[in-house]
Amino acid sequence: MDAMLNIAVRAARKAGRIAVRSYERGGDLRITEKSRNDFVSEVDRACEAAIIEELRGKFPDHAILAEESGSSAGRKSGGEYEWIIDPLDGTTNYLHGFPQWSISIGLRHRGLMVQAVVYDPLREELFTASRGSGAMLNDRRIRVSDRRGLEGALIGTGIPFREQAHLTTYLGMLAAMIRDTAGIRRPGSAALDFAYVAAGRLDGFWELNLSPWDFAAGALLVAEAGGTVTDLAGGDRFFDTCNVVAGSLKVHRAMLERLKPFRSADLPA
Repeated sequence: MDAMLNIAVRAARKAGRIAVRSYERGGDLRITEKSRNDFVSEVDRACEAAIIEELRGKFPDHAILAEESGSSAGRKSGGEYEWIIDPLDGTTNYLHGFPQWSISIGLRHRGLMVQAVVYDPLREELFTASRGSGAMLNDRRIRVSDRRGLEGALIGTGIPFREQAHLTTYLGMLAAMIRDTAGIRRPGSAALDFAYVAAGRLDGFWELNLSPWDFAAGALLVAEAGGTVTDLAGGDRFFDTCNVVAGSLKVHRAMLERLKPFRSADLPA
């Protein structure tokens, strides 16, 4: 395993232990509402601190972009590496005892994602990828599904819950995507949704108005598993627009075609 990936795995497992201990104890947690329907708990902060401590100890010159603490530079300005961290993806699920949440850590080098970890500590499932080396689930190589289109496909999504300006557009997308498919799933952890696409459990996934830490690691997992990730226009600007479509190649192509009528001037591709 790549040395940088190994450190990221260690950091994810450390955060996972913190999260599981609190999850199993239950009880009251200190919770803050960052914005409408967007919550952060003391567990989010503790997991993030543990991850950052692990990464800073080995890579003090690397920049970090984390959901709760924002962006921070390394000891030297102009660093080429940036870690992108979601310490607890699926906080609302976590707070309700709904067992679908994960820890996501990705590394970007000169604008390209090069390392990815998505960890589900409840199921002990560790999804990892290094650029050019494929994607893994624990010790097994994974690939996207070989489905040829939307007919019979299982598609993941995320319903807008923070910014609802495009809710009507999204509902139109949902109605269009339901046609012909085997079903649509909204489990609530985007990082795991991407990991499931990489593992062939979902044939495709789309969501609007994500944040970079929601998909940074997952996008590399899908790509290294033989799939593709784009913006709504089929381009590579998803880190800018934060509107994302992912899937195996033929399913992804069919999804873009199905979503095309809903693109508009007020919805960045």
